[in-house]
Amino acid sequence: MTPTRRALVTTLALTAALTTAPTTAHAAGTPQHPWYFDTYRIQDIWEHTTGEGITVAVIDSGVDPTLPELQGQVLDGTDVRTDPEGADADSSGHGSDMAALIAGTGAGGGIRGLAPGVQILPIRTSSSAIDFDNSARIAESIDYAVSQGAQILNISLGNVESGPGRAALVESVTEAVRQGVLIFAGTGNDGAGLNGAAVPAALDGVVGVSAVDSSGERSSYSTHGPQVALAAPGDDVPGHCGDISGPACIQDEGGTSSATALASASAALIWAQHPDWTKNQVLRVMLNTAERSDDQRRDDYTGYGIVRPDRVILDGEGDPGDPDSPPIFRDWEAELDPPATPEPTPETTPAPDTEPAPGPEAEPAATSDDASPLPWVLGAGAAVLVAGSVGWLLWRRRSGVVRG
Repeated sequence: MTPTRRALVTTLALTAALTTAPTTAHAAGTPQHPWYFDTYRIQDIWEHTTGEGITVAVIDSGVDPTLPELQGQVLDGTDVRTDPEGADADSSGHGSDMAALIAGTGAGGGIRGLAPGVQILPIRTSSSAIDFDNSARIAESIDYAVSQGAQILNISLGNVESGPGRAALVESVTEAVRQGVLIFAGTGNDGAGLNGAAVPAALDGVVGVSAVDSSGERSSYSTHGPQVALAAPGDDVPGHCGDISGPACIQDEGGTSSATALASASAALIWAQHPDWTKNQVLRVMLNTAERSDDQRRDDYTGYGIVRPDRVILDGEGDPGDPDSPPIFRDWEAELDPPATPEPTPETTPAPDTEPAPGPEAEPAATSDDASPLPWVLGAGAAVLVAGSVGWLLWRRRSGVVRG
């Protein structure tokens, strides 16, 4: 076998491992009320906010706006591929699933998302075609999303190898951070295999998201490492099956892709409830209120813990802290030139009755006072929702990009 052929086979093998997503044989809820709705007390959250006023860019395989649950939820987007067909040309259905998990209304028997008040900005940057360096197109997608005013970027994909587009991707992430944008990306589904770190999740400035199951335990397939900042539900999550243009067919799927979408939706709910907060404050309260079952600050499997938007919105937990100080990536942002957060211009004349200066910033990774294990046991006498050990029941090869 020639060196070139051997490298190609190795890359394809790694890609296939990272693109695996689990599909379970039983339902843990319904598409309109999946199991994590109870954990997040979503009906109570919706009495306060549904994510209105927030735009989430879904950088993925496109989004089909004709799906019943996405009608009226999707803005005009763009297709940055070299063979563009339009942002609505979702041949794989992956991007449409992510959009539905974020903003689906549940209409027509479809998926209901965590934040149905959110507007989705679709950016088609990938498909099922072999694509060995998608970094440049992800970079272009990020630039477009920022130019269109998206506050949150959901990137439920990544590259096995960053390739020649890495520099452009780093530059785009850096500029998005300067513009006050939150970026969430899936870490990948190869935790039980080669566990390769994919970009953009592994880049500074990007919040890497891993997956947990309905018992609050990390999913065995979830890629782990120092790039993990937060975790979110990734098992028994609804997704479309078969041809998304046909009759409604929903099955339980999952992966770090789904977890990323739910983390993005959680951020949207928090930001809509506190529209005057900066990205730093939104992320800080997500970190401070994340659920952990131990006393560690973070680990390489679930990061600082599992996202809990209900703790922020319903319980008022989490100190937003300094709007200009990033809770993570602090050293990285401080070294940027120009900096992500420019130094404020001092006032020449102090205003009367000035409020005292805020105290020291709270520890970014501190957990909430309630350090109890995840309340995946819901309600008095409710059954414990535990996802069984299902293993790999379906292998789906989507070459060139990491999907969950």
